[in-house]
Amino acid sequence: MFFQLRKLILWPRIDAAPRVLSFRPGDVNVISGASKTGKSAVIPIIDYCLGADKCTIPVGIIRENCSWFGILVDTIEGQKLLARREPGEQQSTGDMVLIEGPDLQIPQRIENKTTNADEVKDKLNRLAGLSNLDFEPGAEGTFRSHPSFRDLMAFTFQPQNIVANPNVLFFKADTTEHREKLKTIFPYILGAITGAVLQARYEVDRLSRTLRRKEAELREVVSVTDAWRLEAQGWLRQGIELGLLPPDQLIPADWPIIVDLLRGVVASHARDARPSLAGIDVTLTRLEQLRRDEEETARQLTEHRQRLNELRRLRESSDAYGGAMHIQRDRLALADWLRDMMDGDSGDPAAKLGRGDRKQLLTLCEALDAVEVKVRSHPTVSDTLDRETLRQRAATEEVLVRLNEIRTEISGLERDSEEASELASHFDRTERFLGRLEHALRLYDRADQSSALRDEISGVRAEIGRLQAVISEGEIQRRLRNALSRIEASANQFVPQLDAEWPDAPVRLIINDLTIKVVRGSRDDYLWEIGSGANWLAYHVAMTLALQKFFLTEPHHYVPGFLIYDQPSQVYFPKRAAGDDESDSAEVEWRDQDVEAVRKVFALLGTEARAANGRLQIIVLDHAGEDVWGALDSVGLTEEWRGRGLVPEEWYRR
Repeated sequence: MFFQLRKLILWPRIDAAPRVLSFRPGDVNVISGASKTGKSAVIPIIDYCLGADKCTIPVGIIRENCSWFGILVDTIEGQKLLARREPGEQQSTGDMVLIEGPDLQIPQRIENKTTNADEVKDKLNRLAGLSNLDFEPGAEGTFRSHPSFRDLMAFTFQPQNIVANPNVLFFKADTTEHREKLKTIFPYILGAITGAVLQARYEVDRLSRTLRRKEAELREVVSVTDAWRLEAQGWLRQGIELGLLPPDQLIPADWPIIVDLLRGVVASHARDARPSLAGIDVTLTRLEQLRRDEEETARQLTEHRQRLNELRRLRESSDAYGGAMHIQRDRLALADWLRDMMDGDSGDPAAKLGRGDRKQLLTLCEALDAVEVKVRSHPTVSDTLDRETLRQRAATEEVLVRLNEIRTEISGLERDSEEASELASHFDRTERFLGRLEHALRLYDRADQSSALRDEISGVRAEIGRLQAVISEGEIQRRLRNALSRIEASANQFVPQLDAEWPDAPVRLIINDLTIKVVRGSRDDYLWEIGSGANWLAYHVAMTLALQKFFLTEPHHYVPGFLIYDQPSQVYFPKRAAGDDESDSAEVEWRDQDVEAVRKVFALLGTEARAANGRLQIIVLDHAGEDVWGALDSVGLTEEWRGRGLVPEEWYRR
């Protein structure tokens, strides 16, 4: 995405001209300066103007003396001025100004808003070409919601707390919300998941709901039709009775023949009906057979009911018998106690008395043993009764269903027979019969294999299958691995050009952990397992440049073509080591080794900016001056803040 910063603007609260900081597109812009001059506020100001949810611009001089913050950017649509009101006591405000044109002039003052942050974010989403579809249907407001221009800032900003952080590689990835969203969008950003894949996911979700609805409709139709098939022979008998079929017409058992006969009946006309006594006799014969079936089924039902009643009484008797056995066992337990005392050496008088009549006591104990056997066998008898009761219940229900079916058919035939005897010559009754039959056949046709509903279901399933191939997880993983291989190859080229401890060790980007691994022989070390700020800085710079290089090779990529690094030299020079003490009076003696390491960083940034042919802009905010990074191609000083800063002194010293 062609999106580069041209100006950063601060509008004062007093009546004064705005502060304008200009940047060169397609180049490395260096802002060098002392501490407390506002360097670390540049990223929060740009982020705030690009629609950040919260204002992280440092409080104090900047917030107290600025009324609006703004940026002027170059895009493929021309220049855009984005300005946002200082939020005051709030965390943020949605008040914004958006001005678009080919060559904009910075307004001297901003009085009122012209838009809001949500509209600006929507415009930036459209400008980036991002899909407005969620990663999962119905995921709005979650980590799986649609990608946003705000998510892309993770690849552009490297603030002071991130640029050499062993635990965090990307901007704002130290919070759960941004970390989880970044892991979600990473495959999309790398082209493994495309807009077509997201659209296919929504289509699959929509078609799946359609398929479930149509399958439910088909099941309902089939269920109704199955019930109607049971009545089909009754339709034929009514056709015979009404004279629409010959009296000697046999009722076939094969379903296709039945359907053909019914279609023939529907094709006839009521005027063709020839009622006859023989036709009515068919119904009477069927009624006679049904009454015999009813009598036999009723007899079976009575028999099953009687068996159930006997089983119930037997179960009650069994329970009573079991209770009696337990009582008898408890009473006879005294004999067992006496036998134990008699066999022992107890001096109890009752035991001595028992020894005098040992035979009767043994008889009592044998009776107790017999009772124990009966008690133990009782549960088995109860289980058998339970199983037989269940079997009889099932058989009773089956007979009852059959009886109801017979009586329903008898009722219908008796009613029709009475009407046939009274209204056999009535034209309208035949018409009604034909209408009902035609509707029944139409219902059957809807459930037929060749029906339109089944064809629609087959078509939906085929379309889902085609879309499943588009959203294949295996294909997504293949494209993701290819993209990661290209990025890692570029990073492995950059690391040797920096001050890394293992310049030849391959680097791997781990999306699930949003970090990198350094492969050294048989061991893989995460970034946080590696010591030295120099290593952390090298891998941050190498990976962010490798990602931008990948983005620039992809046509119409979403990520803006700019990078901002804040204090990359901090791992080599303490804040006062760059000659930026408040008095600016001390000359600092740089260590050659550290200076060379810092120059490597700036040299690589300049090389990549130049290789991008104007499509990559890099901004570096640092303490180090031109004596450290000067005379490098495509690296130039934008402003030096020593004795001055981002906010003009006259705004707050008055």
